[in-house]
Amino acid sequence: MIQELNRESIIENLTSLFNVEAKTSGNTVRFEIKDAETNRKLALEIHLDIEVDGLLTNMVSVYSASAFLQLQNCNGFLTSDLLEQVTFFGKQNGLTSGLIVEKQAGCSLYANVEDSILRGDFTKIAPELMMSSVALSLTDTIDFEGFTFDD
Repeated sequence: MIQELNRESIIENLTSLFNVEAKTSGNTVRFEIKDAETNRKLALEIHLDIEVDGLLTNMVSVYSASAFLQLQNCNGFLTSDLLEQVTFFGKQNGLTSGLIVEKQAGCSLYANVEDSILRGDFTKIAPELMMSSVALSLTDTIDFEGFTFDD
């Protein structure tokens, strides 16, 4: 189920998923994720209600030993206990971007994926596009035109 990006839902869902405590500072929630088996580590920060030109937006950042990834204009997130991962996503003008963080301290980024790819039959699209279609397809379960969590 798609979750609203707010402090309570982030802490509740991600503390349970990652089995680590959240660290908070102002409007930032941080998780330090470590996988002993692979010796991988990353830090996940969710920045809530950042003001840009008078509008509030959310941003998700991932810091690892070999990469820095950032998803701006994040609309929501969904977790999967089965896959042991969280998918943060942003939708704008028919495009979806997603940042997936795994309990095993892995991370994937898919940017500017056409919504038609998410709605289509992933077995009929180019193999190069299949991963993004499968990974982000769950973010296309609701119509975001005029959508707010207040409804």
